Amino acid sequence: MKTRILAPAVFCLIFAAAMSLAHAQPIPAPPDVAAPPPDAVVAASGLASKVLEKGTGTRHPKATDMVEVNYTGWTTDGKMFDSSIVRGQTATFPLSGVIAGWTEGVQLMVEGEKRRFWIPQDLAYRGMPGAPAGMLVFDVELIHIIPTAQ
Repeated sequence: MKTRILAPAVFCLIFAAAMSLAHAQPIPAPPDVAAPPPDAVVAASGLASKVLEKGTGTRHPKATDMVEVNYTGWTTDGKMFDSSIVRGQTATFPLSGVIAGWTEGVQLMVEGEKRRFWIPQDLAYRGMPGAPAGMLVFDVELIHIIPTAQ
């Protein structure tokens, strides 16, 4: 069963997910969670990323597309705060309805690719009360791009 998250609800995804993960077994943080390693590519925006596994696709999603992904997110102290993998279901959402770091970063990917992102606070939740603070780290697997009509 797939999770479908519509744009207005995407912003609240982190809060609902955190509640459902309260008793779940966390996925250990990667060893480079505290900061991007030297081989990470850093964009002008400050978003850093590293390909973990090359994809098989050839097309990159647009900011207006929907995507189906598996992901796990950690704070830089290694605390997991969200994971579609732990929930046992992929997540589907519009790239235009998520944090800026996801919108920018997932557009770099192709289907089948796994990538790690280090997302600065300004591209994440910007200090929003109750949301994870500071730089966030996500491992993302792009499963499927769902093009939207333009």
